[in-house]
Amino acid sequence: MIELKIGTRGSDLARFQANLVQQKLAEIGLDSKIVIIKTKGDAIQNRSLQSLGTGIFTKALDDALINGAIDIAVHSMKDVPTVLSPSLSEYAVLERGDDGDVLVGNDPSSQVVATGSIRRKAQWLRRHPNDVVTDLRGNVETRIEKVKRSEWKGGIFAKAGLVRLNRHLDLADSMDLDWMIPAPAQGAIVVIGRTEERVLQEQVYQLNHHESSLAVAIERTFLNTLEGGCAAPIGARAFVSGKRVKFVGCLTAPDGQSEIRLERESMEGAPELGAVWANELLNEGGREIMRLLQN
Repeated sequence: MIELKIGTRGSDLARFQANLVQQKLAEIGLDSKIVIIKTKGDAIQNRSLQSLGTGIFTKALDDALINGAIDIAVHSMKDVPTVLSPSLSEYAVLERGDDGDVLVGNDPSSQVVATGSIRRKAQWLRRHPNDVVTDLRGNVETRIEKVKRSEWKGGIFAKAGLVRLNRHLDLADSMDLDWMIPAPAQGAIVVIGRTEERVLQEQVYQLNHHESSLAVAIERTFLNTLEGGCAAPIGARAFVSGKRVKFVGCLTAPDGQSEIRLERESMEGAPELGAVWANELLNEGGREIMRLLQN
C-alpha cells in the first residue's frame, strides 16, 4: 500500500492537527507519514502578519503539493486564502472545534492587551477604547510565554488551539470573549490536495463533517466578498443545524471607532448565503469602512 505524505507546518499545534488527520486516515485504511515544511509566516517573526500578505502559512505547502513532494496538506482553515489555485482543492473539513477567542490573563489592572490579529485588535478597541493593543507573534507556546513574562492585561488566543494543545492551566486562567466574533473558519481543520487526484479526494472526503464544512464555506464566502483584495478586520460565525443556518458577521475599523454587524437566519443553508449577507453588510455602511481601509 502506498504511504501518503501529509504536509504540515512544524509548530506543536500544526503537528497535532496533522496527527489527528493521520489517525483518521488510518481508520479508513490509508497509511501515511508526516512531512514538516517551514512557511514564510514561521520564518519571519519580526513583522506584523498584515505586512506579510496572504497565504504566509500555506504557500510553501501549496508549492509542495503542486510539485509532488507531499500528497495532502493539513491547515488551520482560517490561514487558507479564500481562493485556491485551480490545481488544488479542498478535500475535507474535519468536525470543527470551539471557534471562540479567549483572553489569557496576567494583570487585570493593566490596560495593555496583546494580539497579532487585526480583527481581534479592532474588536477589542471597539469594546475597550482606552486600552492599548500591542503586537504578539509566534506559535501558541511562544505567545503564552510572552504573556506570562509581561505586565499586560493578557493576550488573545483562539480557544481551539489551547484545547488541542491541552493547555488546561492557561484555559483556567482565561476569560471567554463571547462578544468577539471569530475569524472566518476559526477552529476548523482542512485537508487540501491536488485537484487531479480524484480517487484520493474521494477517499479523504470520508473525513468531511458536513455541518462544519457548510458553516466555514458560508463564512469564507462572506470574507471573500468583503475583502476585495484588502486585508480587513472581518469576523464571521455560522452555526449550521441540519439545513438551518444562524449567522453573525462584522466589519470593524482598525481603530475600533466604527463597526457594522449583522445577524441573519436561513432555513436553507448554502455557501452563497455568505455573499448575500456580505453585500447586505456593505449596503448597511460597510462600504464606508472598506474605503477607510483602502486609503
